Amino acid sequence: MAAGRGIETQRPDALFTDPFAAKLAGPEAIEAAIPRLEEYEKQGRPFASVRTRFFDDFLNKYSQHIRQIVLLGSGMDTRAFRLNWQPGTHVYEIDNPDVLDYKESVLSGIVPHCTRHSICADLKESIWSKLLIEQGYQPSEPSIWLLEGFLYYLNQTEVENLLTAINNLSVAGSYFGADVMNAVVCNGSDAWAKYWQSSCDEPESFFAAYGWKASAIQPGEEGASFGRFTYQFPARNVPDAPHIFFVIAVKED
Repeated sequence: MAAGRGIETQRPDALFTDPFAAKLAGPEAIEAAIPRLEEYEKQGRPFASVRTRFFDDFLNKYSQHIRQIVLLGSGMDTRAFRLNWQPGTHVYEIDNPDVLDYKESVLSGIVPHCTRHSICADLKESIWSKLLIEQGYQPSEPSIWLLEGFLYYLNQTEVENLLTAINNLSVAGSYFGADVMNAVVCNGSDAWAKYWQSSCDEPESFFAAYGWKASAIQPGEEGASFGRFTYQFPARNVPDAPHIFFVIAVKED
C-alpha cells in the first residue's frame, strides 16, 4: 500500500500527495508494484488510490469539529503527517509492534500535524481499548474511526468483537469509515483472497447491529470515482455479483 501511494504521488493527476510513502516502501517495493498498478489503471480499477482519496476526504470533512481520530490497523498510513489537522487534534494509530516500530524508525524526526499516539497492540485482543484510553482517548467525546483495508483480514468473531468494542468507546456524533467486500469477492480468484476471512453483503444492516447508521457506495459510482475509477461493479440488486463498498457511518444515539 505504501508503494502504491508513493507511485500515485508521482502522477501529474495524483488524487493525493503522500511525501513519505516511497521512503516507507523502499525502491524494491516501488519497482515491484509498478506493473500491477499500471494494469489496474488500464482496467479502470485504481482501487488503492481511489480508496485513499475517499477516506482522506472523509477525514477532512468530519475532523473539522472532532478532535479524536483512531486509525485501526494503521500500517504505513501517514495521515498524521500529511493531512492538515485542526489544532488540538489527537490521532491514535494502532497496529502490531513490528509495523509501528518500522514506521517510527523510517519517519524519525518528522513532525506530525497533530498530537500523534502510536499504540502497539494486536487488534484481535481486547487490550487495545485499554491502551487507547491510557493514551488519553476520551470515550465521552465524539471520535472518528477508520478501518481502511482491514476488516476482511479478521474472521467473523474477531470482527464482531472489534465492532462491539468500538461501539462501547463511541458516543453520539462519532463517525466510522471502512471498506468491506461481499462474499463473492471474498471467496473469489483474486491473489489476495487467500488472506481474506470475512465478508459483508449488506453494509447498512450489518453496521446498524453495532450502533451505526451507515451508507455504502461502490468504487466507480458518483462520489467514489474521482475521474479515474471507470470500471463499473454490477448494481447492488444483481444477485451473486461481486461488490466492494466504501462505508461511512454515524452514531446517532
